[in-house]
Amino acid sequence: MTAILTTTIGTFPKPDYVPDRGWARSEFTTSPDAPHIGRRDLETRFSLATKASVTAQTNAGIDIPTDGEMRREHYIFYHLRHLSGIDFGNLQSRSIRSGAWEREVPTIVDAVRPGGRFLPYDYQIAQSYSTQPVKITVPGPMTIADTVVDEYYGDPSSLNRALADVLNVEILALAEAGCQHIQIDEPVFARKTNDALAFGIGDLERCFAGVPNHVQRVVHLCCGYPRHVDQPDEDVYKADPMAYFELAEALDRAEIDAVSLEDAHRPSDLRLLELFEHKTVILGLVAIAKTRVESVEEIRERLVEAISHIDSERIIAGPDCGLGMLDIKTTTAKLENMTAAARSIG
Repeated sequence: MTAILTTTIGTFPKPDYVPDRGWARSEFTTSPDAPHIGRRDLETRFSLATKASVTAQTNAGIDIPTDGEMRREHYIFYHLRHLSGIDFGNLQSRSIRSGAWEREVPTIVDAVRPGGRFLPYDYQIAQSYSTQPVKITVPGPMTIADTVVDEYYGDPSSLNRALADVLNVEILALAEAGCQHIQIDEPVFARKTNDALAFGIGDLERCFAGVPNHVQRVVHLCCGYPRHVDQPDEDVYKADPMAYFELAEALDRAEIDAVSLEDAHRPSDLRLLELFEHKTVILGLVAIAKTRVESVEEIRERLVEAISHIDSERIIAGPDCGLGMLDIKTTTAKLENMTAAARSIG
C-alpha cells in the first residue's frame, strides 16, 4: 500500500494585516481591496500572507498546498473582476445556492471575455515559497452563474458555456506557467444535479480542454458553507448528500483526474467511493466550520474504512472545503492530525 497524499482545498485563515479578511470570515462582500492602502504595500501584504499560508500548510505535512487565496476578497468575485462584460456597479439582489443565501451580486451585461492573465502570477508567487507543488483553485461555470444576475445570455446553458470558454483561457495560462494541480470549484453541482448532468459536467471538461496530461485536473464539490463557526447542524442549509450518488458515475466518465468530496461535517455512505472506478477521490476528513479538532485516530479510522471501498492509490486526504472560517491555531492542529493519520497508513 502506498502512502496516502494530503492536500487542502482553497482558503486558509487570513492574517490581520490583509486588508479584506474575505467572505469566509465576514459578511459576503462585493468590495475590492481596501483603497487606502498603496499598491506596493498591498502587494507586500499579500505576498507575506501567501508565504505564511503555504509555509503553515507544508509545515503541517500537506503534500499539495494551495496559495490560501490570500488575494481574494471572494473566491468568485476576485475572478470576475478580471473579466469584461460583468458590471460591479450594477448590483442586484438574488437568491443563491438554492435559497441558502440572499445577496447583492454583480450583473452580466455583455458577452463575458477574458482580460489579462492573473492566476499565473498568483501561482508563481505561491510556488516560490514551496518545494511542494502548489494547487490553484478556480470557480466553476455553474457556481459563477449562480452568483451573478444574467441580463445578456438569457439561458443557463449558453451562459455556462461562455463562462467555461473564458475560464479555459486562464486555466491554460496556469498550466503553461507550470501549475501541476488545478482545481475547479463547483459546489452548485450538488444543488443542481439535473443541470450538472445536462451541461455542467460537459462544460467542466471544456474548462480543462487542452490542459497537458501531467496536470492534475480536479473538481471540488462541497455541499455548502454555514454562516458561522460551530453553527448547529440543523441550521446549516446544505445540499442533499444523495447528490454525490447521482453525479458519481458521470463524473467518473468525465475527462478529469480527481473529484473532491465533503465527508467530515456530514459523513456519506462510503459505498459511494465504489462508483468511482477510475478517478482519484479527495475525501474531506476534517470539518471546516467546527472548532473541535478531530483526533488522529478518528481520522485514521475513516481513512481505513474508505480504502475498503477504493484503492488506496486513488484516495487523497483533505479537509471538507476551504479553511478560511477557522483561526490559524485550530486549522494547523486539524491539518497536523490529518497528515499524521494519512502517514500512519501504508
